[in-house]
Amino acid sequence: MFNLILFGPPGSGKGTQSEKLMARYHLRHLSTGDLLRSEISRQTALGVEAKKFMDKGQLVPDEVVIGMISTVLDEHKNATGFLFDGFPRTSAQAEALDKLLEFKQAPISVMLALEVSEDELVKRLLKRGQTSGRSDDTNEQVIRARIEEYRLKTEAVADYYRQFNKVVMVKGEGSIEEIFRNLCQVIDQKKKIVQELPEPL
Repeated sequence: MFNLILFGPPGSGKGTQSEKLMARYHLRHLSTGDLLRSEISRQTALGVEAKKFMDKGQLVPDEVVIGMISTVLDEHKNATGFLFDGFPRTSAQAEALDKLLEFKQAPISVMLALEVSEDELVKRLLKRGQTSGRSDDTNEQVIRARIEEYRLKTEAVADYYRQFNKVVMVKGEGSIEEIFRNLCQVIDQKKKIVQELPEPL
């Protein structure tokens, strides 16, 4: 199983690239936001638990989210791999996720981080704001604050995966196809390494 985490600040084109990567490598999309909504609508034990916190305006505890991810992995044992989107957001979450994936013998193979300059992100988001209808895409100060918040949160996650030599920074500027080619190059290289590793005893 080939599992990857795709990171990118708001406006980096992460959504577009996720779609393309999932299609090319037959990966399942694992978005914790979608997961929470699905578990709540199905009224599973974890969904009911999560809803209690959300109704109080609190964050859903990591162990509840990890429990949901565990369920998805069990439901799709034959999946080629998963693309983690929006999770982990903290080093504690990364550690908890790693423990779970180790137990399932399906570790994270690579964390890809799209690098885009702040000015380019602001330009893209302001442009998107003209058509997206999202008020947070029309105010430059708000956009810059979102980018800063992203940096503060994700740096810790990147640092966590760096110690295992799993982080690859990918230039997120250029055409969609160019960026996609750069991402595929890294994935193909990593997949090759994974395939060449001896099977665990």
